[in-house]
Amino acid sequence: MLHLWRGGDKEALDRLIRVMHKDLLKIARHFMRGEKAGHSLQATALVNEAYLRLFDNKQINWHDRTHFLAVSAMLMRRILVDHARSKNVQKRGGDMIKVPWDTGVVVTSNEKGPNLEALDDALEVLAKMDPRKAKVVEMKFFGGMTVEETATALNVSPDTVMRDWRLAKQWLSRELKRA
Repeated sequence: MLHLWRGGDKEALDRLIRVMHKDLLKIARHFMRGEKAGHSLQATALVNEAYLRLFDNKQINWHDRTHFLAVSAMLMRRILVDHARSKNVQKRGGDMIKVPWDTGVVVTSNEKGPNLEALDDALEVLAKMDPRKAKVVEMKFFGGMTVEETATALNVSPDTVMRDWRLAKQWLSRELKRA
C-alpha cells in the first residue's frame, strides 16, 4: 500500500490510513499518557498532525510497515517537542514531560526519566556524532520497534542494535545529567 500510494494511488492511501490508524493511535496514546488533563494536544490530534506531515512528504522511500511506524513515531516526537517548546513547559522545571528509558514504545510520566525536550536535544547531538545509534534510539524508544525490526530496518545484526542501544542509552543518560 505504501508503494502504491507513493505511486499516486489515492485508494491505497485510504486503505493505508484504515490499516495503520490503530497502530498510530496506540503510539500517540503512549506519548500522551503522562500529559496533564486538558492538554491542548490529544492523541487523535497527534495522529492527525502526523498524518499531515507524513502525507505532505512524498519523498520518503517507504520500505515496509515497520519503517512507516518508525517514521511516524519520530514525527510524533517532533510534534510533541515543538508543542512543548511553543508552550514553554520546561520553564523552571514546572510541568516537564518526563519519559522513562523503556525498551518499548515511549511511555510518558511525570515521575521519572529524562525531560522530553532535553532528550530531543541530546538525541540531535547524538545523531550528528553517530546517526545509527540515534536511529536505534528513535526506532526502539520512540517507535516501539523490537531489536529484530530495528536490525532489519537498519540492515545490521540484532547484536549491533543491542550494542548501539546500550551505548546510546549510556551516552544520553550522561548528557541528560549535565542538562
